[in-house]
Amino acid sequence: MKATRFFCNVKSQTSNLKSKIPMTPEEISNTLKDLFGESVETPAPTSWQVQTPKFRLLVLLSDDGSWLRILLPIADAQEAQPFSDKLLEANFDTTLETRYAIHQNVLWGVFQHSCATLATADFSAAVARLLALQERGLSDFFGSVIESRIRQIIKAAKMQGQSVETTLQTLDRFYAEGLMGEMELGRESREQTLAAWRYQLERLWPEVEP
Repeated sequence: MKATRFFCNVKSQTSNLKSKIPMTPEEISNTLKDLFGESVETPAPTSWQVQTPKFRLLVLLSDDGSWLRILLPIADAQEAQPFSDKLLEANFDTTLETRYAIHQNVLWGVFQHSCATLATADFSAAVARLLALQERGLSDFFGSVIESRIRQIIKAAKMQGQSVETTLQTLDRFYAEGLMGEMELGRESREQTLAAWRYQLERLWPEVEP
């Protein structure tokens, strides 16, 4: 029993020592190549880039090589601005080791970690989570904000005795006046946005009490 306990302790200590070995640039390169193959570029000894038609992933080391940062652009910062509170809530509740951040007018997905305690599996998991954030974009936040505002509109309309049809006309007018969307967007984007508002209004109408 004592011998077994001794070997278990030695194994545990060895595992802890391995986990504290810093993740090297070579390991970062190899991990990225395992994930993305020939799409991996190395602009500098301490930076990597993965460029595909769908995303541009950046991996950067600090000057002293002690910290690693993974970055992935998600959206224009102006598009993300209406959802700033939701983005902060997501950072607190759902993004785990990744974060939303704004820099140079871009909304980024960001992962930062000390190289000394970063395992390859954690690195790969962070990349996967960032790609998931990028794929979802702002759609989740957009839908949440739309639903909240539509519920307010429906409640006010019902209190005034308006019908669904009348409320839809009011919705169209509000949007045309720029009260419910950015008129600088292209025609296709405006039509998609308005269609989303209309869909939510018709879906939520029976659920909202005046």
